Amino acid sequence: SITEEEFEEIKKSLDFMSDEIAKISQQQNLIMGEVKELKRQNVEKDKQIAFLEHRVADLEQYSRMNDVVISGLEMKPGSFAQAVTEANITEERDEEQGTLERQVISSFSNKSISIDNNGIEATPQKYKGVKPVIVMRFTNRKHKNELLKQGRKLKGSNVYINEHLTKVNADIARKQKKIQSTWTSNC
Repeated sequence: SITEEEFEEIKKSLDFMSDEIAKISQQQNLIMGEVKELKRQNVEKDKQIAFLEHRVADLEQYSRMNDVVISGLEMKPGSFAQAVTEANITEERDEEQGTLERQVISSFSNKSISIDNNGIEATPQKYKGVKPVIVMRFTNRKHKNELLKQGRKLKGSNVYINEHLTKVNADIARKQKKIQSTWTSNC
């Protein structure tokens, strides 16, 4: 049998444990509240990040609005490679750019495509796994659009004129394998 003293000791022990459980339950409620608030903040931050990523993509694409990418155009041997390797040497690059721009204009002229040679800048670029291309920047977007319209004259050749899309926008255009061809307008 249990003595009165043992009973009191057990009662004190149970009261202490009950108090501790109540404290733990209270702390657990506080923690759950903090977790809910952190989840809410995380969702808000995810929304903000998505908005900012979209905004950066828009700004990046906007910076390319006056550009076209020309691929498959035959350049004089060495001039393209030289322009790429000498990109850090300003004077030589400026001379080569003029030569590259003249070559592009001349090549297109031979295909009955006219380019206003004022306010253009041609830059050779290399893409991984793809032949080198030329990025041509126009100071006037109307001239860029005129060149894109004349691109139909290149049908049947291996020369292509495309808008200078960001990777995200280019991937959207290629995403569906069921689509045979796509086109863009104003990037």
